[in-house]
Amino acid sequence: MKNAICLLLFGFIIFTSFNCTDKKEKKKMHENTKAIYSYEENLKSHVAEMKGFLKKTPKYNSEIAFFLDMKVESGKNRFFVYNLKNDTIIDKGLVAHGIGSKTDIEGQLKFSNVKDSKSSSLGKYAIGSSYSGSFGKAYKLYGLDKTNSNAFDRNIVLHKYSKVPFEEQPYPICYSYGCPMVNEKFFGALEKTIDNSKKKILLVMYY
Repeated sequence: MKNAICLLLFGFIIFTSFNCTDKKEKKKMHENTKAIYSYEENLKSHVAEMKGFLKKTPKYNSEIAFFLDMKVESGKNRFFVYNLKNDTIIDKGLVAHGIGSKTDIEGQLKFSNVKDSKSSSLGKYAIGSSYSGSFGKAYKLYGLDKTNSNAFDRNIVLHKYSKVPFEEQPYPICYSYGCPMVNEKFFGALEKTIDNSKKKILLVMYY
């Protein structure tokens, strides 16, 4: 009788132990799942905002726009070339943010519209004419919001850089001085889209 009771008690302890472990593992898995950021909903929201803005003005290209989600880590694709008519991503690539946007908290960025801050600035930009600078061909950017109104005076431009990788990376990529800086090959694709557009293309950087 004593042996039977001991066996039952032992079985209950083992069951409880496994059950607790299982709950802990499930909780851990749930927390890990929550920690993974998904860009889709953020993109969808900003696409809707962009369409609303473009309805108010005929100045800009209403079919193609560029969306830069700075909430995505820099080693992952976060520069999206978007077809506003078909609601599809037609290309994507890596883009560096400004070194001044770094914070002491991993995964968090700060933004500034102040000259010499070397920070990225959030908001809508109109992509202007190209010129030849220290990184080769680049495109002037005109800030359309209060958060990026100083972009032109700060020399914030869309340009390429050889040190920006083409493929996604498991670690952060290099920094710019505030410019959206992309891989040379990806820049080539963007260049064709921009140069073939009869109207200025809009670029929006958000977080």
